Amino acid sequence: MFTQQQLTSILSSLPDPAFILTRSGRYAAIFGGKDLRHYHDGSGLAGRSMFEVLKEEKARWFAAEIEKALESGVLHIVEYELSGSDVKGAGDGPSNAIWFEGRVQALSFQVEGEDAVVWIASNITEKNEVQQKLRQLSETDALTGLYNRRKLLETLDDRLAVFERERAQTSVLVFDLDNFKRLNDEMGHHAGDAALVEIARLCRQHLRKSDVIARFGGDEFVVVMPGTHRSDAMEIAEQLRKHVPIALNETVHYESTISGGVSEFGLPDRFSSDILTRADAGLYQSKRAGRNRVSAL
Repeated sequence: MFTQQQLTSILSSLPDPAFILTRSGRYAAIFGGKDLRHYHDGSGLAGRSMFEVLKEEKARWFAAEIEKALESGVLHIVEYELSGSDVKGAGDGPSNAIWFEGRVQALSFQVEGEDAVVWIASNITEKNEVQQKLRQLSETDALTGLYNRRKLLETLDDRLAVFERERAQTSVLVFDLDNFKRLNDEMGHHAGDAALVEIARLCRQHLRKSDVIARFGGDEFVVVMPGTHRSDAMEIAEQLRKHVPIALNETVHYESTISGGVSEFGLPDRFSSDILTRADAGLYQSKRAGRNRVSAL
């Protein structure tokens, strides 16, 4: 139906690049990749080895995926990232990280005396960016930009699994703004919102990058502190408690404090909610004791 020349022309016109890769990692041939909005020119790769072109770790990853496709004999689909730092030689690769979907199929014949696959690489960077934005929206509190309840509970489940497996401790701080209703009543809800936003800023400023900060609802916040015992978490919570009144006085022009409760995982814990329950009890203990304090349970 088509001549050899026509078939070569059709393959070369494919928008996505198709690599013929041997088991040893040699680029036997490259077709397509004509959509220059999404792909760098890979024509110069033909005849070279992935181990010459890519950093060792990345080349080994590709070799392992080729081996999986050859062993299974069925379509093998993977998602992966590629950037200039993965390529040997400055300027030889994309400056920004690019995400690809690789569709890898073993060939029924050998190429240059080796088993081989055809690897079609589709640029999915834009799709991944959209998915990341949607995921961020689903995990983020709209007012403060902190994580929401959904993300918090997911994080606690993960940390409980780590604790059960490795006995790596995690502590949790639950706190809220004292007399928040009075602030809303006296100064309006816009002032209440401003106070919550300021507290979120303080948390980002004074807490550690490893801490997961969430607005649990209303004026209640939760901080998950991986790798932290209760005594250390208390020190961190106390520093936050001291900074909040100063910041709220300067920004919202209202004198208010926070009360909190701290807890850590224990061997009887079966659910991630157990640690939240104890920290919340600590919060209410602080309220009963006069507010503006943190209690540990």
